[in-house]
Amino acid sequence: MTLSLDATQLDRYSRHIIMDEVGPEGQGRLLSARVVVVGAGGLGAPAIQYLAAVGVGELVVVDDDVVERSNLQRQVIHRDDDVGTPKAESAAAFVRGLNPDVSVEPVEARVDKSNVHEVVAGADVVVDASDNFPTRYLLNDVCRFEGIPLVHGAIYKFEGQATTLVPDGPCYRCLFPEAPEPGTVPDCATTGVLGVLPGTVGCIQATEAMKLLLDEGEVLDGRLLFYDAMDMTFETVPYRKNPDCPVCGEGGVDSIEDIDYVESCAISLD
Repeated sequence: MTLSLDATQLDRYSRHIIMDEVGPEGQGRLLSARVVVVGAGGLGAPAIQYLAAVGVGELVVVDDDVVERSNLQRQVIHRDDDVGTPKAESAAAFVRGLNPDVSVEPVEARVDKSNVHEVVAGADVVVDASDNFPTRYLLNDVCRFEGIPLVHGAIYKFEGQATTLVPDGPCYRCLFPEAPEPGTVPDCATTGVLGVLPGTVGCIQATEAMKLLLDEGEVLDGRLLFYDAMDMTFETVPYRKNPDCPVCGEGGVDSIEDIDYVESCAISLD
């Protein structure tokens, strides 16, 4: 890949260009990549911040919420002046101010069956920074059917988790066959969340996305990373592809059309 950079870009990306693992070709991959980030909140904020900083050429930011003052304790791309502004627009303004090389597309919508194909179209990587199970299962399923790598993250109080779902590896349903009962997993509005926690997990998600784009290193394929901020520990738990998985196993479904993304998000093959 031929990389043609002006003096400003050579300066901006110099610490990448001198690395053997990135170099001019790797920076070229980043600049030509398209990454979709679903969620511009706690996890999405650091992921968006770093993906823009490193020069991912196209960023699509999807969120249907608006900035609230209670978000600002952890969602670091939004400012006090952004309160009441759609998060996708606030995130896009941040990206434009950080790196003019990045083309950012804000999408003010909640991802559902009616728009998910359009949202992920052309993506090299999708980053799942959502905060609900229906969206997680929907992104897993459509990315699997479309052959798009998906980087997942989740947080709770002082704990976080991350994994990367590649087209030929186990999927989210292999790890969690169905969602927990509604109301059994409280959200951060109910239990609170340590402000810096999503920063750590979101940065891990950005790192995984970068490694996928660069085709360097080992991603969290078939490994679930647990982070405990209170104990400052990381633990990795391996998991395998389920041959009976209704999405990536033998004889599974091949479309999201007949899947119901409410409550358990389970798929019956009977």
